[in-house]
Amino acid sequence: MPKLELYYMDICPFSQKVLRFMSENNLNDKILLKEIRLNDYDRETLINVGGKEQVPCLFIDGKPLYESDDIIAYLKENIL
Repeated sequence: MPKLELYYMDICPFSQKVLRFMSENNLNDKILLKEIRLNDYDRETLINVGGKEQVPCLFIDGKPLYESDDIIAYLKENIL
């Protein structure tokens, strides 16, 4: 299984959409969560590696995937 890290913000509705999908499908233990407002290092990593401060962003083995619908589609196809 690839290394998965979800960069998100609690106040972002698109982040909440992905988090809700993860919870409904018991994926919380398979994806490392990184709330970028709580940790400057995580926020800086998102910007430096992903190229922008946009959430949600799922890092798949270190490569960013943006857009909540794309993240959910990836999880449906590859993790469930």
